Amino acid sequence: MALSFFDQFMSPVFMGIPLMALALTLPWILFPTPTLRWLNNRLLTLQNWFIGRFTHELFLPVNVPGHKWALLLASLMLFLISLNMLGLLPYTFTPTTQLSLNMGLAVPFWLATVIIGMRNQPTESLGHLLPEGTPTLLIPVLIIIETISLFIRPLALGVRLTANLTAGHLLIQLIATAASVLLPLMPTVAILTGILLFLLTLLEVAVAMIQAYVFVLLLSLYLQENV
Repeated sequence: MALSFFDQFMSPVFMGIPLMALALTLPWILFPTPTLRWLNNRLLTLQNWFIGRFTHELFLPVNVPGHKWALLLASLMLFLISLNMLGLLPYTFTPTTQLSLNMGLAVPFWLATVIIGMRNQPTESLGHLLPEGTPTLLIPVLIIIETISLFIRPLALGVRLTANLTAGHLLIQLIATAASVLLPLMPTVAILTGILLFLLTLLEVAVAMIQAYVFVLLLSLYLQENV
């Protein structure tokens, strides 16, 4: 029986035991840990430069009270990049193609930013629901629209990450299947398809990194509105 292309997105199970927890903990093992030496090696230096540069760019527009989130959001960025990149390797699984996992990450972080805004500056946070200078007749309608847009933010975060990774992986599998079918029939076309597959794989690597950055960047923008 032919398997569906979407079977690659199913959560892996080994002897009845879900392997999602293993897939979530594996990236942390792959990162090099700091040493007690005065000088780090090249890999640690590159990693520290990347984290520092990313954190600086991410929190540049954020107010000083929001800088307390630097360690948390930088860790989330590395975690998402690791999961997305590991999913491109053979015989691996991408947990971030599961909407449940992405929503489990998006909802608590979004809710934390909202709670911080309501606790520290409730007037400014509620003021985002009604733009200044709104005509009186449009006030109820705009409040309803802005409230819906506020509650749809975590859904947009989770669906964006899931949809981009799922579409990229599915397209790679479709083109790889076409290349394997065309190889004995039309070798020239199969070679061209293989080149296209290689370029698409490079694009998917970029998408995996960009989507992790966009996820954390949007969280920092939500944080900026509430600090």
